[in-house]
Amino acid sequence: MSAGNLVSILQGNTFVVSDEAGDIAPSSRRPTGVFTFDTRFISTWVLTVDGQRMYALSTDALQYYEARFYCVPGEPTHYVDAKLSVIRHRTIGGSSFQEQLTVLNHMGEDAEIRVRLDIDGDFADLFEVKDEQIYKPGLSEVSVRDGQMRLTYERENFRRSAVISSSEPAKIDRRGVIWNIRIPPRSRWSTLVRVDILVEAAPGQPSEASIQQHTHHVRARMRDQLDRWMDQAPSLVCDSEALSRVYRRGLVDLAALQYTPTTTAGRSIPAAGLPWFMTMFGRDSMIVCLQTLPCLPGMAVTTLRAMALAQGGKFDDFRDEEPGKILHEVRYGELAAFEDQPHTSYYGAADSTPLFLILLDEYERWTGDSDLVRELEQDARLALAWIDTYADLLGTGYIWYRTRNLRNGLENQCWKDSPDSISYADGRIPEPPRATCEQQGYAYDARIRAARLAREFWSDPAYADQLERQAADLKERFNRDFWVDDGGYYALALDRDGGHVDALASNMGHLLWSGIVDPERAAQVVAHLVSPRMYSGWGIRTLAMDQGRYNPVGYHVGTVWPFDNSIIAWGMRRYGYRQEAGLVARGIIEAAPFFDYRLPEAFAGYDRDLTIHPVEYPTACSPQAWSAATPMLLLRTLLGLEPHDGHLVVDPAIPEEIGRVELLDIPGRWGRMDAFGRPDASRKR
Repeated sequence: MSAGNLVSILQGNTFVVSDEAGDIAPSSRRPTGVFTFDTRFISTWVLTVDGQRMYALSTDALQYYEARFYCVPGEPTHYVDAKLSVIRHRTIGGSSFQEQLTVLNHMGEDAEIRVRLDIDGDFADLFEVKDEQIYKPGLSEVSVRDGQMRLTYERENFRRSAVISSSEPAKIDRRGVIWNIRIPPRSRWSTLVRVDILVEAAPGQPSEASIQQHTHHVRARMRDQLDRWMDQAPSLVCDSEALSRVYRRGLVDLAALQYTPTTTAGRSIPAAGLPWFMTMFGRDSMIVCLQTLPCLPGMAVTTLRAMALAQGGKFDDFRDEEPGKILHEVRYGELAAFEDQPHTSYYGAADSTPLFLILLDEYERWTGDSDLVRELEQDARLALAWIDTYADLLGTGYIWYRTRNLRNGLENQCWKDSPDSISYADGRIPEPPRATCEQQGYAYDARIRAARLAREFWSDPAYADQLERQAADLKERFNRDFWVDDGGYYALALDRDGGHVDALASNMGHLLWSGIVDPERAAQVVAHLVSPRMYSGWGIRTLAMDQGRYNPVGYHVGTVWPFDNSIIAWGMRRYGYRQEAGLVARGIIEAAPFFDYRLPEAFAGYDRDLTIHPVEYPTACSPQAWSAATPMLLLRTLLGLEPHDGHLVVDPAIPEEIGRVELLDIPGRWGRMDAFGRPDASRKR
């Protein structure tokens, strides 16, 4: 579980990032440390033997929650020269972690050595680490008592602590822990160092009692949890080793990213990604649930309930909150607690609300859980009301966005939320408000789906008729207002004057998934998406190569995002473009081995014939939830899995390069069912 020379272990929203020898040293460029609830509790964790730092011989990421480091003190000239070696076995669980230190004496005589672990904590907010601007106005304290080292940070009623203890006798001072030990010839010495993280109550913050504590049986417990998680999912048997391995890797990473908010009564939802997004994200969490319905439909239940519970109920400019709006993200760090940034509960996303409605309907179609649809009826109606009213800033019948928080709200409130992501073809940035194309597709799909729910479960056929009329009107207007005639594609967005923000971007691929595209225009859209301007050979770029802001290593302006490609491929299948969907799926699957079968958040958009292998994007999250979930949606697309009248329809379209695919024990309203597919060269779209 490494990124470059960094090694990460994680469970929920607690994670540890160190160098390849297991050390955590202060860095302004790398997010190393021990983190939970958006705070870095440990910023220094450096091991020395007789004053020498560790040199890594090997690092094993055993599971997502544990890693083992094999080290020698100092820089070895040859492996056999080492008189001592050190094994660091690190495990994480809940909001605590422990490290088993083992020192081995390879000599034929006693070894008298001094082992030291330097420890410190800066209690930096995750956003401070990300922005490389750490300023702590509170009081930090280091104390030693009862054989333990305690690091504490306090600012008014915001209090965070880390307690460090050793199973073997040690000298503890304010800078760390020291062991003066004698190891007999050919023998070993070992101690267990444990860190317990304490979070005490503050407004909007979790309490200490709400955080699961570490146990001595953490490895056994975590193994059992992982085994149960994997047993829930269908088994995959296929000719493609890459598909098989990226599928399993994705399942394991989704298990690692299961995060339990303080509002869900111990039930988990997917956190978005390590290191920056280890929290509840409305858009990301719901898209992950959509991607994984064929494999792990249970994730959607807690996610939908969590989104409904946090649904906006008032106007709050600082948090971009409006009645009925579904939130964007929740943060627990110091900056959120003291409103230095708005993310305690932040609503700066214009697409999370229609996605809530889409997920609710798709979940029922897949599982038959009508009780949840009835339970969330009022929440769904409030979401629809938000789309009709507060989302339509200009009264044109479209979803527009413009942050209400002029100090530090998000400028772009679509999935491409970086400041330069929405641009004209020549690279200019439009003034807000903006209406991106894919959000109109989501709104169309949400109304169609909500109409079904109103008619079948809410006993309100008149409302269903109204929603269908609104959807039909939106589709007609959208295809008139967003279509770029001289280019044969949909504009990325409309500007505040109703003009085209005419960049050619991957967003229009989401329109295929939503169903808002006129059938006679689908061929042109698909042709653009798989053209050399947009398709790199590994996947569809976020922005076409000839656009003003194109950059193959720009976050949203030329990179390839696996999740984006999975949604686009799903949409291509909806419109009957089986071969093109297979091409997109194949490219992403063939890229996976170059990332050790863990699809990253994004990778560079260079042409495949230029680089031979996909190039890493330098700050991509890994693991990242909707990338981990991408293989599940690609399997649904390749096998043509669709629920229909209580049954599962299987209509495979498998590329020759992937070969035979069998997905066994697919859960749903039908119980469990198997799906089989193999290439059929004679079948056309």
